[in-house]
Parts: sequence; C-alpha cells; structure tokens
Amino acid sequence: MIQGSIVALVTPMYENGAIDKESLKKLVEFHIGQGTDALVAVGTSGESATLNEDEHCDIIKCVVDYAGGRIPVIAGTGANSTTEATALTLKAKQVGADACLLVTPYYNKPTQEGLFLHYKAIAEAVDIPQILYNVPGRTACDMLPETVGRLSHISNIVGVKEATGELSRVKQIRNLTGPDFAIYSGDDATSREFCLLGGNGTITVTGNVAPRLVHEMILAAMAGNKEAALAIDAKLNALHKNLFIQSNPIPVKWAVAEMGLMGKGIRLPLTWLTEDCFEAVRDAMRQAEVL
Repeated sequence: MIQGSIVALVTPMYENGAIDKESLKKLVEFHIGQGTDALVAVGTSGESATLNEDEHCDIIKCVVDYAGGRIPVIAGTGANSTTEATALTLKAKQVGADACLLVTPYYNKPTQEGLFLHYKAIAEAVDIPQILYNVPGRTACDMLPETVGRLSHISNIVGVKEATGELSRVKQIRNLTGPDFAIYSGDDATSREFCLLGGNGTITVTGNVAPRLVHEMILAAMAGNKEAALAIDAKLNALHKNLFIQSNPIPVKWAVAEMGLMGKGIRLPLTWLTEDCFEAVRDAMRQAEVL
C-alpha cells in the first residue's frame, strides 16, 4: 500500500503554455529530497483538463523516468468518458506507472450504478492498481461510501481519495472496505484529522510548496501522535487556506514559481494569480518557513 504524503504534482509550463520538462525534472528531484512519499503525475492539479492525450501520457512517462523507481508514481487517468479513461490508464501502465488515480466522471453526473460500472469496466480492462477519486465540489458527482465499498471487492481497485472534507466518511469507508484498502484525504485542511481517524495518507496540494512539513505532519498523524501533528499543521494552516484563494492550481503554481522551482506558465482558461492575492500566499509561505 502506498501511504503518507502523496503530492498532486503541478505541471510546469513556459509562459506560452508549452510543457517545461527541465523544471518537471527539477520538481521530481525536489520532492524526493524533501521526503515526499509518492507523486501524482497529471492529476487534476496537474492541469489534466487542458492537456491533450499525447502530452498527458508523455508527462506521466517523464515523471516515471525522472523518479527512476525511487518513489512510487501514480498517474492521473480519470475522464468523464469510460473509453477515454480506459485508454489513458492503459498507456499509464505501459509507461511504468505504479498505480492510477481516476477522478469521478465530471459534468455528466452519473448514478451510483453508473459510477460502479464505469470503474469496474476500467479495472477489468487494465491490470494496474487503481485509486478512486471523489471530489464532488469540482465534478458535481458524489461517489457514496456504499459505492466505494462495492468497488473495493474488485482486486485491483486498491484505494480512494476522498475530498469531501467529511471526516465521518473515514470510518464509513473503512467499515465497508477493510484494512487493506487505502483511504486518502483529498482535502488539505482536514488531512491531519483524517489520518488521525485511520486514513492512510493524503494526496496533497499543500505538499507542492511545503513537502517536508506535510510529510512529517502526516506521518505523525498516522502514528496517532496528535500533539506533534497539530504543532506541524499549525505552520501549514495558512497554506491550506490560501492555496485555494483562487481556483486550484492557480495559487499553488504561483507559489512554486515564487520558490524558484519553475516559471510562470499556466494554460487557459486558467490564468496567473492576480496581484491582489500575492501577499496572502507569500504570508502563508512564510508561516510554513518556505520563504
């Protein structure tokens, strides 16, 4: 089981929107050096929605190659088309990803049965560990714990990223799945409590900016060390909030650029962080001692 602090890696770009592979390699090395436990390549924080299929698969391959087996790489391969998600998942397997993260289909609002059949079809088509991803605030589709429980009986569906922020779901999902099924927080602001309740880690945006602190906080929480986790999280609270001052990944890409790890590139319809938000993000970075 992949556990701990799993960073939902941003995708570095030049100002014209082209992929910046040199900075991508630098980010992978940065996270390995900072103790990040695994990386998600081209998840939703990696701007998967604005990349074409060739770019999407090429970035996954690059991250796998740059990591070189030193930490696991989870490929973001979700889509609102089952055939598209299956194709992306197959390509991720072919380039050596350790697992795939599949966001619930967005916009078309499937039923719970539709969600079950969607994920079942992908799992049966591609023999690679697969992690479900529930983020109804972005997809307008809430995958209920009962559906997660049904899907957990499929052998290569190995976990779920639960991003509702509803802490009661940790126990619900655990009771419906079992101890070998990974339950990850997808909400930075509640990830400490999530892991204290038995979660297996976090798939984090904040970890792009303060990877060492997030790693240490999550390990403390998973070990049940409430005081240590709380003390570390106190330094991260402002980042948890201010990295969402505009739509993700706008603020986090600005912060990573501010750290000198990449340039100022993002793709339309996303735009660069507006100047009136700079100081709020800088202040959060200072509190986390990364500036």
